[in-house]
Amino acid sequence: DTGKIISGEFEGKVIDVVKKKDVFIHQIEVVKGIVPEEGTFVEMMIDIERRKDIQRNHTATHILHKVLRDNLGTHVEQSGSLVDSEKLRFDFSHYEAISKEMIEKIEAEVNNIILANIRTKIDYENIQDAKDRGAMALFSDKYGDIVRVVEIPGFSIELCGGTHVRSTGEIGLFNIESEVGISSGVRRITAT
Repeated sequence: DTGKIISGEFEGKVIDVVKKKDVFIHQIEVVKGIVPEEGTFVEMMIDIERRKDIQRNHTATHILHKVLRDNLGTHVEQSGSLVDSEKLRFDFSHYEAISKEMIEKIEAEVNNIILANIRTKIDYENIQDAKDRGAMALFSDKYGDIVRVVEIPGFSIELCGGTHVRSTGEIGLFNIESEVGISSGVRRITAT
């Protein structure tokens, strides 16, 4: 997230937030005043429009992942991703280029889920219960006993700590801009 922090005469521009263990560290640029002393109460404001853009792209990434698995096979696994306010980039395991016709089909299916305006469900549950319900755990992430589960009911379920839309209709139009190979057995889709 980005935004600002205010306290009295102090104003700081939040340029990034990083998490170390369970502590969120706000990296700031001082706009005016002096950084408040430890223990001072501050008002924090998120750049809401930027966050909404990130939410749309993040939930669209989950939908894209499931549509890719449905159309190309269960060998498709996420190899990396970038989600920002401008676009999404999704790297995944697949052994060949995807045809123009299949790209159009994938794009249409993602848009159909968006248009269905399915309400997302975000909850915390026991990791084994989530896996038993079919939740995908990505990479070799180390999860605790209790995990955050992001579900698009009737469509997909994944373990995820990120920010998401309340319903798929908030995403708007999904457009695949490119599909390329980035290494042996790894493809990349960039979309808006």
